[in-house]
Amino acid sequence: MTGIHDLPLFVLAGLLLNLTPGPDMAYIAGRSAAGGLRAGIAATLGITAGCVVHTIAAAAGLSMLLATSATAFAVVKWCGAAFLLYAGVRLVIAAIRSPRASLASAAATIDDGASPLRIFREALLINVLNPKVALFFLAFVPQFIDAGASHPALAFVALGTLFNVNSLFVNLPIAWIAARAGRRARNSVSLVRLLKGSVGALFVLLSARLALFERS
Repeated sequence: MTGIHDLPLFVLAGLLLNLTPGPDMAYIAGRSAAGGLRAGIAATLGITAGCVVHTIAAAAGLSMLLATSATAFAVVKWCGAAFLLYAGVRLVIAAIRSPRASLASAAATIDDGASPLRIFREALLINVLNPKVALFFLAFVPQFIDAGASHPALAFVALGTLFNVNSLFVNLPIAWIAARAGRRARNSVSLVRLLKGSVGALFVLLSARLALFERS
């Protein structure tokens, strides 16, 4: 497409960035380990959908508001941190509750009863409400768009879409590996509860990390 340069370098850099451990990968791995491959796939697709929203928002200039307005940045950041905290506390409470639950009921409610659709929505909101992702797209993608591009917004969407599709080749295998690693744990009541609590604690940690994040 006219206006895009160094496409192979963009693809390589995008893959390396997706391979770098971060909150999204931790979220996908945690959901996969606790809820199995279906939960991991739902989390992966939710995270990817959130990145699509950021891509469109950045192309439309909305993400620039987060980069320039301290108020808008703070509102989005605290909403995201609050949602992560809410999700984490729910999982921790679910892990503590019902200590006499049978193996069958514990396995059935391993992820706080979260359906794939609910996990997808949760992952989508977590990603959309993370201003760090918006700032990342604003900083990374424009480096591969010509300054004199006739349609920079379309070039931005094209590159963002390519980045998001490439991320699936990293995140889906992560979900599969984590799901297989958590399979043995999901066959034990005590380990089921430990997984729930661990994933919940992870969400609380990510909430604190997001709350402490400041624009550079």
